[in-house]
Amino acid sequence: MVNQYSWRWVAVVKIGFIVEGETEALILNSDNFKAILRDLNLVTVGIINAGGNKNLLPHNILIHQANLIKKGAEKIVILTDLDNDQCITKTKERITERDKQDIIVAIKQIESWFLADSILLTHLFNQSFTFDYPEKENVPFNTLRALLIQFKGRGIPKKVPMASKMINSGFSIQNAANHPNCPSANYFLTKLKQCASTETVE
Repeated sequence: MVNQYSWRWVAVVKIGFIVEGETEALILNSDNFKAILRDLNLVTVGIINAGGNKNLLPHNILIHQANLIKKGAEKIVILTDLDNDQCITKTKERITERDKQDIIVAIKQIESWFLADSILLTHLFNQSFTFDYPEKENVPFNTLRALLIQFKGRGIPKKVPMASKMINSGFSIQNAANHPNCPSANYFLTKLKQCASTETVE
């Protein structure tokens, strides 16, 4: 028999983000991403743009972490690009793993997530379109720009305006994570789900 007085208490987890650059910051500040956080009962206390992967070094990160913890962060997520590093492990070692911190590495650059959103690209190009291997592109921004020229007759010359265009056109991290060949986006959402906490009280 179901207890009619049962109720579910959902714990809200405060999370802070440290990102490599402006594109990552735009993605995490998007309405789509805010909706994902709400669904997971996560509340962001801040998104810090480190201003380049060279600034994602331990002495810089400690300052950013301290600022987020002061704001109440219970978990910190770092989002960066693989770029020219040999492997994800090397990137994480350079940044340095710490308690209550997750490091998410986009392969090879965050723009590969745009290429992985088939629904977005289908909308942009006005025809069914899937990019098979988004994370195999060394410079996914250049690939995306070439596709825009091919299908729309006009590219976007800089990364931040490109990111704004993709976000305003409906880019979804969930769609990117659903792509069979974009594991870094899927890993990002998986880690966010692990940060979430729920408890049922009867």
